Amino acid sequence: MKNYPVPAHSGVLSLMPYVGGASSVKGKKRVIKLSSNECAFGTNPAAIEACRNYAEKLFRYPDGGSKALRQAIADVHGLSADRIVCGDGSDELIGLLCHAYLGTRDEVIVTQYAFSMYRLYAIGCGALPVTVPEKDFKVDLNALLKAVNPRTKMIFIANPGNPTGTYLPLSELRTFCRKLPENILMVIDAAYAEFVDRDDYGAGAELVDEFPNVVMLRTFSKIYGLGGVRLGWSYASKEITDVLNRIRGPFNVNALAQIAGVAALKNRDFVKKVFEHNRKWLNRLPDELAAIGLKMTPSVTNFVLVHFPEDTEKSAEKADLFLQSRGLIVRRVLSYGLPDALRMTIGNDEEMAELLSALKDFMAAG
Repeated sequence: MKNYPVPAHSGVLSLMPYVGGASSVKGKKRVIKLSSNECAFGTNPAAIEACRNYAEKLFRYPDGGSKALRQAIADVHGLSADRIVCGDGSDELIGLLCHAYLGTRDEVIVTQYAFSMYRLYAIGCGALPVTVPEKDFKVDLNALLKAVNPRTKMIFIANPGNPTGTYLPLSELRTFCRKLPENILMVIDAAYAEFVDRDDYGAGAELVDEFPNVVMLRTFSKIYGLGGVRLGWSYASKEITDVLNRIRGPFNVNALAQIAGVAALKNRDFVKKVFEHNRKWLNRLPDELAAIGLKMTPSVTNFVLVHFPEDTEKSAEKADLFLQSRGLIVRRVLSYGLPDALRMTIGNDEEMAELLSALKDFMAAG
């Protein structure tokens, strides 16, 4: 084992760094990347234009409080700008929450298929992540409650979930919050909220207003097409918001991210276009996949979890390699304990046609 001259605290060196979705295939000049749940139509054009127009002002420091961006978010979502904190992606906000509220040996409850950064940040603060199994690829709220004990300080729930694509109704989360002790921080990560087309869904703002221990996280990386600028935001009580503002960096959101975010929020036509395209493919994919002998977990997001036979000739691993040979990059989810599945982002029409054609050929091959 490597010796470090300045040792990190217990647990950190046991962590494996987060690895994002692949972007290239050896020997392939043209690839279709469907591994990171990025926007099917690329970068929001309003954001591109706004960044171009701002380029000559890059010598100026950004607004340390992201005031214009917070107000734009508040206007779109009907929230109080004073209770919004913007971050260098929602990842930064996850880290800030852990840093502010977790201590050594505190417990953090996460679900079976949770975003790995919840665990990484918790362990980095000396806390202990406790993993609770999901049920039929959905968060099991009863199991979460049973896992709560006096050492529990924080719970992370992604709603919708990733890589499952499933969701919990707002009413079920409200009941859960009523049963949860007020001294436990409940973090709802709603990164894919803009894609959900269900009457019983709520991203979490309603719960923040009802329960002072609830925090909602959102991102610009998905439907707004701004994954590259790293921009996220939180909505929480005044007290939690004050804590986050005390420990975040003074200029944690760069100027281009702020400019791009405001422009993207105002371009509602682009958001509508992405949403309707995504809904079209979510409606089509179950039948398209079933026709070639595959099934998917019902999804409300811009990706689907596709399950492959345990047959070694048609395994998820071999499907992944076959897709790569055709220049298609999807996401293995072996690290989530799902060796027989692949997560596939919904791309544009041409990309989806190529993906389905390749999957058909793979399943039909003798």
